[in-house]
Amino acid sequence: RKHPNFILLTVAKTRGAYTGKLSQAELQGISQKSCSILNDFGSQIQWMESYVTDEKIYCVYQAPNKEIIKQHADVGGFPANRIEEIKNVISPVTAKKATEAV
Repeated sequence: RKHPNFILLTVAKTRGAYTGKLSQAELQGISQKSCSILNDFGSQIQWMESYVTDEKIYCVYQAPNKEIIKQHADVGGFPANRIEEIKNVISPVTAKKATEAV
């Protein structure tokens, strides 16, 4: 892995609307704005994907540190309530590996 993965937790509301109520056009606009800002940052930060729930957006990045993710959020006007490093990833594949090792 080039850099550790971090997850950014945003606030419950964006422009007064719950994130789960944002239209596809609004989500596309947010994505385009984010990509434009990331392009200015260069290859040191990469947005992997985001998960939109009714009240929050969880964004996954590869970045050298939390600070650059905070800078991206600040430049974009995106709320950045919490940024955590992802220490490990598990999935059904993890269960199979453990079973196979027994």
